[in-house]
Amino acid sequence: MTQQVPSTEPELAGVRNFRDVGGLPTADGRRVRHGVLFRSGHLAHATESDAAFLASLGLHTIFDFRNAADQKLEGPDVALPGVRNVNLPLSDPADGAEFWTMVRDGDLDQLRGILADGKGAARMVASYRKIVKERTAEHSRVLRALTEDSVPALMHCAAGKDRAGISIAVTLLALGVERDAIVADYLESNAKHRRYKVRRSGSAESAYTPEVMELLSPLFDARAEYLQAAFESIEETWGAVDTYLERGLGLTPGGRDRLRERLLD
Repeated sequence: MTQQVPSTEPELAGVRNFRDVGGLPTADGRRVRHGVLFRSGHLAHATESDAAFLASLGLHTIFDFRNAADQKLEGPDVALPGVRNVNLPLSDPADGAEFWTMVRDGDLDQLRGILADGKGAARMVASYRKIVKERTAEHSRVLRALTEDSVPALMHCAAGKDRAGISIAVTLLALGVERDAIVADYLESNAKHRRYKVRRSGSAESAYTPEVMELLSPLFDARAEYLQAAFESIEETWGAVDTYLERGLGLTPGGRDRLRERLLD
């Protein structure tokens, strides 16, 4: 039985970007049910009180979209009693490893070389397009699990912004949530208390200067253009969302109806 979630957003000490996506409107006048679909950053640093709150949600499944490199850097999720953990990496640890090492350890000239003049934003757009086009098996598995038994569910990656953001968006598309509402929920990740804590080596005076943070901002911002690129990739590749869901992800009309019954009021 789904737990009733507090109407005010909890202040979690060790988990960033947590929220219930309940309440988002569908095109046919329904709404996503509260207490059935959550999103967040990783749970590796959850405090005891954070874990107690998460355990109170009655979760069935946690989908962790981090890869092995993320898990090595941040640690494994805290274990919650009776909750199934499903690791579905949406990126390859080797893909961009050198890039992200430079983000954490590079000097100003190196950061300028990889991020200045729009290169950072362009990289994010390309990443969103790639995840939509190449990770259909993973997104199919998520939707099938939600249709069968995995509700309430929590989806997360490292920051809860990109990989989890795309997966939440795909789920919301399948539910028929209005596109503007999907984007608005995605942009909530920009709230100061939700943002991923950037970790760089070196002293604070050199590692986090205004210019460095400006260069890094495209990587750690939620920008509507990124999610729009994912939507455009769906339309360019499959022609329409319905075709993407049915042919790309194998979600039959009957499966979609069951998903909507599970997650919508």
